[in-house]
Amino acid sequence: MARGRHRHSSRLRRIADAAFGFLAVHALRAIRLIDPDVMSNFCGGFMRRLGPWVPEHRLGRENLVAAFPEKSAAEIEQILRGVWDNLGRVGAEFAHIDRLWDYPREHGRGRIMPSDESERIAIRLRDDGKPALVFSAHLANWELAAVAAHSYGVESHVLYRRPNVGVISDAVIALRESCMGTLVPSSMQAPLKLAEALQRGSHVAILADQYTVQGVPVTFFGRRTRANSLIARLARNIDCPIHGIRMVRHPGNRFQLRLTEAIAVPRDAEGKIDIEGATQAITDVIEGWVREHPEQWLWVHRRWRDEDKNL
Repeated sequence: MARGRHRHSSRLRRIADAAFGFLAVHALRAIRLIDPDVMSNFCGGFMRRLGPWVPEHRLGRENLVAAFPEKSAAEIEQILRGVWDNLGRVGAEFAHIDRLWDYPREHGRGRIMPSDESERIAIRLRDDGKPALVFSAHLANWELAAVAAHSYGVESHVLYRRPNVGVISDAVIALRESCMGTLVPSSMQAPLKLAEALQRGSHVAILADQYTVQGVPVTFFGRRTRANSLIARLARNIDCPIHGIRMVRHPGNRFQLRLTEAIAVPRDAEGKIDIEGATQAITDVIEGWVREHPEQWLWVHRRWRDEDKNL
């Protein structure tokens, strides 16, 4: 009898996933028919109104109060409204992700603002024939960072999390493949695939700002938590520079690429990269980014856990 209930539950779940997948894919197609700026403005405004009513708003408030104890309640709420606005825009922009990069190389006013220093670094990475690791964070439209690397011709392998619903995963991959590097889904085999890419002289990009249960202890905004150490582990095994990349959102639906020079990371007595120290160095850079534009980061997720307070 229990087996029958399980089969029935599994069948209902498959039906629900199929229905959700159908709606999501057709929603993406419909959004692509609408001007991206119009859709971004609409979804940003919609989420500014809806966000304060969802449970994650309270989590975001708690995170911000702990991270910025000097800010007033009004300032915290203003940041949170910006967080929801940004998330709404990211959702709308994703349907147009392969159309957003319109860098004005000669003249004019494109969606992508000039960034000469970052462009020089990107071209150097493209042409030096050496591997490199690149970390990013959930800031502004984080998908655009991978698009930027692709637009400059930088060969890259991008680690990503595959959506659970098959048809949504297929649609997402189709959008990304046309404007990003080689996509590597997160799995037990992913670290090996990324290491092989580095050995071939490619560049590996990883989002490094979320909580990881198996991560190493770090301090982020003065609070102990865990962070993904994959970048540091790869760099320890295949010694190569580590850069940071991000997009900054500006008014008028414009963005600017920021790409750092190689960051300094600590090494052990044998000269090999120290995993915990390097992961903390990466976390410090990300904290600086978030402090610069707190309304553009993903505060509404559990970056800190009670069980990590005494790490």
